[in-house]
Amino acid sequence: MPDRRRELLVVDGYNVIRATDRYAHLIDEGDDDPYLRAREALLSDVAAFAQGSYDPVVVFDGAGNLSSERPNLSSGSVRVVYSRTGQDADEVIEQLAVEARHQGRDTTVATSDNTVRATIGGVPVKSLSSALIAHEFTLVDRDVAVAAADRSHHHATLGDRLNSDVRAKLEELRRGKMPE
Repeated sequence: MPDRRRELLVVDGYNVIRATDRYAHLIDEGDDDPYLRAREALLSDVAAFAQGSYDPVVVFDGAGNLSSERPNLSSGSVRVVYSRTGQDADEVIEQLAVEARHQGRDTTVATSDNTVRATIGGVPVKSLSSALIAHEFTLVDRDVAVAAADRSHHHATLGDRLNSDVRAKLEELRRGKMPE
């Protein structure tokens, strides 16, 4: 169940995948499903970006996929929606934006499709380009790497977690003195 207090984030999946170099190396035209790895990477990026701030939905075109009737599933915290046969992702995105507008819910749509951006624009719906959200994903990656590096350089010991009085008494015991 979506959290109504969080802003809705709607991502135009294939638009973001194709609009930036971030996912190009993950597209394998010789594979049965050339976009599988790119979709998985995008979903991971969206989950990390949205964490605690957004209720994320990634919309993919169902037409042209190996299975145009892919199930709409969640991938972790990200809801995944495939358009039905005969419907494109743009229609689904516009529908989600209209529903959010009727609910008075703040919404951000990530796409570089100018028609979608023109159709959904306005309060409480805002849009950002595919390149901008991909750049945001890169910043999240960098922040995670910095945090991981900081944690790996700090080796906390049990002594580091003791208050100074307890540490002093233990030091007296170590030296053979009885604590007072």
